[in-house]
Amino acid sequence: MKFELKTENENYSKSFSQFCGIVFFLSLIIILSDVALKLGIISRNHEIDFNCRILSVEKSKTHFKKLSRLSNLKSKQQIWELCREVI
Repeated sequence: MKFELKTENENYSKSFSQFCGIVFFLSLIIILSDVALKLGIISRNHEIDFNCRILSVEKSKTHFKKLSRLSNLKSKQQIWELCREVI
C-alpha cells in the first residue's frame, strides 16, 4: 500500500505562474492600447498636415470641412493660422 502526500509547493508554483501570466497579459494589453493611441495621434497629425498642403494649393470648401472636423476649429481664419503653423 502506497501513501502519497501532496506538498504545498506545487500549489504555490501553480498560483505563482498564473499570477505571472495574468500580469504579463495585462501589461501586454496596456502596451498595445498605448501604441494604438499613439498611432491614432500620429495618423491625425499626418492627415492635418496633408490637408493643409492640399488647402494651400486648392482652396475648396471640402478641405476646410475636413480640417475643421480634424482640428475642432470652426472659423476659416483659425484653420488658416493652423495651416501656417503646420506648413
